[in-house]
Amino acid sequence: MKSGPRNSISTPRLTHIGETVHVLTDTALRQRAGIIVAFTERTGGHSHAPYDTLNLASHVGDDPLNVDRNRDEVMRALGIGHLRHDLVTAEQVHGTRVAHVDSENAGRGSHAASGLPPIEKTDALLTRTQDLPLMMLYADCVPIVFVTETPRAVAVVHAGWRGILSGIVADAAESIRQAAGVSPSDVAAYVGPHIGECCYSVDEELLSHFVNAFDTIAPAEGRLDLAMAVHESLVGCGLAEDRIVHAGLCTLDHGERFFSFRGSANTGRHGAVAVITKGA
Repeated sequence: MKSGPRNSISTPRLTHIGETVHVLTDTALRQRAGIIVAFTERTGGHSHAPYDTLNLASHVGDDPLNVDRNRDEVMRALGIGHLRHDLVTAEQVHGTRVAHVDSENAGRGSHAASGLPPIEKTDALLTRTQDLPLMMLYADCVPIVFVTETPRAVAVVHAGWRGILSGIVADAAESIRQAAGVSPSDVAAYVGPHIGECCYSVDEELLSHFVNAFDTIAPAEGRLDLAMAVHESLVGCGLAEDRIVHAGLCTLDHGERFFSFRGSANTGRHGAVAVITKGA
C-alpha cells in the first residue's frame, strides 16, 4: 500500500533504476543540475540474513566488511565510485541537529571497518561542496532529501517520529534555504520510502501528540501518517506543493524491497544519498 498525502501533489520524479543494486532516483535532476538524489533498496548486496543483502549500516551487528562492500556497490551503481572514500555519514540519534559539512569532513563515517568516525549526534547533513556525498540510514523512519539548484545545495535528513515532532523537517528546510540564499519556493524536497499509515499502528498518547501538532493528522484507527505530518511541515515553511515528491512506498508493506524495524528489530538499513557533482 502507498504512503503519502491523500491529495495528489505532483507528478513523481523518482525513477526505479539498477540491474543489481536498485535505487529510486531523479534522473532529470542529475542531467539538468548535476545533482544526484537516491534512495537505496535492500537488494544487490553482500550481507547475509537478517541483513540481506544491501545493508548499509555499521551499527546493527552486520559484518563491517560486508557493509563496506555494500557501500562500494551503491557508489558504483550511482556512477560515483571515485568518491567512495569521501562519503559522509552521521551518528543518528533521533534529534534535530543539522550539520553543515564541507571538504574538511570528507570521509567521516565512510567506512564501517575502519577510518574516521561519523559526524556525531546528527540527524541532518547539509553541504554546498561539490563531490562530497552524504548518506543517512533508515528502516521505517522518513528519509528526506532537500535540493536547491541555483546555487546548488543538498541536505539529507533522518526524520523519525521524535524528530518530526521536534521540528527537524522545518529546521532542515530553513537551514538549506539560508545556506543557499534562496526563497523557500526554490527548495525541492524528496520524501523517500518509510513506514506508511497502512502499517504504522501507534498508541493513543503518541497519536495525540501528532493530532495536537498537525492540522492534517486525525485520531483515526490508531494509525499514524508520518508522510502527512512531513508534508504539512514542508508546506508550512514555504515549500511549493509541486516541489515536493513522495516515493509513496511503505517499508513494511514492501519488506522484500526495504528494511523495516517494525517488521523485524534485527535487520539492516537502506539509505538516502545526495551529492553535488562537478558535471553540471
